[in-house]
Amino acid sequence: MSTAKVVGIETEYGIVVDGPTPVNPVFGSSMVVSAYRASVRRDVGWDHTDEQPFRDARGFDVTQPLNGASDAELSMANSVLTNGARLYVDHAHPEYATPECTNARDAVVWDKAGESILASAAQLAAASLPTGSRVLIHKNNTDGKGAAYGTHENYLVPRSLPFGALTDALLPFFVSRIIFVGAGRIGTEFADRDVPFQLSQRADFFEVEVGLETTLKRPLMNTRDEPHADPDIYRRLHVINGDANLCEVATFLKVGTMMLVLDAIEDGYIADELSIEHPVDAIQQISHDPTLTRKVALCDGRRLTAIEVQRAYLAAVEKHLADRGASSADSDLVIDWWNRVLEAADHSPHDLVGIVDWATKWELIEGFATRHALPVTHDRVRMVDLQYHDVRPDKGLYQRLVARGRVERLVSDEEVVAAITTPPGDTRAWFRGECIRRFPESVVAAGWDAIVFDVGREALQRVPMMDPFKGTRAATRHLFDRVSSADELLDVLEQR
Repeated sequence: MSTAKVVGIETEYGIVVDGPTPVNPVFGSSMVVSAYRASVRRDVGWDHTDEQPFRDARGFDVTQPLNGASDAELSMANSVLTNGARLYVDHAHPEYATPECTNARDAVVWDKAGESILASAAQLAAASLPTGSRVLIHKNNTDGKGAAYGTHENYLVPRSLPFGALTDALLPFFVSRIIFVGAGRIGTEFADRDVPFQLSQRADFFEVEVGLETTLKRPLMNTRDEPHADPDIYRRLHVINGDANLCEVATFLKVGTMMLVLDAIEDGYIADELSIEHPVDAIQQISHDPTLTRKVALCDGRRLTAIEVQRAYLAAVEKHLADRGASSADSDLVIDWWNRVLEAADHSPHDLVGIVDWATKWELIEGFATRHALPVTHDRVRMVDLQYHDVRPDKGLYQRLVARGRVERLVSDEEVVAAITTPPGDTRAWFRGECIRRFPESVVAAGWDAIVFDVGREALQRVPMMDPFKGTRAATRHLFDRVSSADELLDVLEQR
């Protein structure tokens, strides 16, 4: 039977500092993270001790940082929050990484919490700038001027599953899933192609099928092998080909379908029978066709649309669940939405409005361009494209659609507000977040797999957390009830 899995989403946010004093994005991002860190009065930095971002899943280590990251960059504003998440600066972007989640719905909740955190952080940062300044944060993936930034999913999978088998089984899925994962954008990165609007913000930026990089020669299948868990048992599947989603159904399906597909691959229900002849070209072809009718060539000679490829994966997953008796409330909801989205896409792309981002945005863009008799490439129309992603509740076009009840919701505002300060209860994120909430003066740093305490002893005390399924609320409730300080907590842990 397939193993239990955890997932997390990392999102780099676009940033613009507008006002009388020029501020570069790197400094602006640092201001945003630092302002939020100061507001919550938790001075907990990130523990880089066990990070190995240049270990390749193909069996070797890259000795030099591929993107030229310096020690100074690694020590930029970096904070661990009481909800178990990480808020930090990555190059020229503020980035939010959700805590570990065991299911797609929780991933939506804590991802949405990140949007609220970034909106608050931007407002706090702007208060320290000259009068008339604004800090604008966008949850998107391109500045429209040739630069791209990422939204990465991370799935913990068993080490026993060969990376090559994952690659063969997943590439067609990645190519075709942009029909519900794509965030949509005006234009293309290719000067020789006429593409008024396309499904994905990321598709044009991929150049190779497999590789370790994330900023140059971007691969559809990333090979970073940094599990943040016991490396003999787990590997981390680092997925970099998805868009930043605002629609809750899109995020839910992005994560939920992946978790079910990974289970099916692990149990031998999906191999490489859907192998696409030229995956990089195929994802761009599909992205460039909002009618969803474009067919791509498979290695066996067939030509299928993205919808047809997705239906094949759905059928394999449904058979896997039925044969193994593995269905649950979570999987049933994913299957239901997967079916509904594919049926809507098959009937008419317009039926996806309010459900997935690209279709929702496309309707806004078409309506604005028609009302004002403008081509979709006009600068005013491009502002509609960008403003869709603005995280401010009163300014973002997506946020306005939410307020008007014009998009599908899967989670409540109350859940999102709670998730801003509270971690998921069923992973080690609970222990991390609770330690920071209860003992902020004693926690000097934290990472995904460890917490570092300073309780006045001769040396700093590092508590490893290599198992993502330990440190849950149920497992630690009585432990926290027994102690009133970090020193006492460490004493109890040492006795175990």
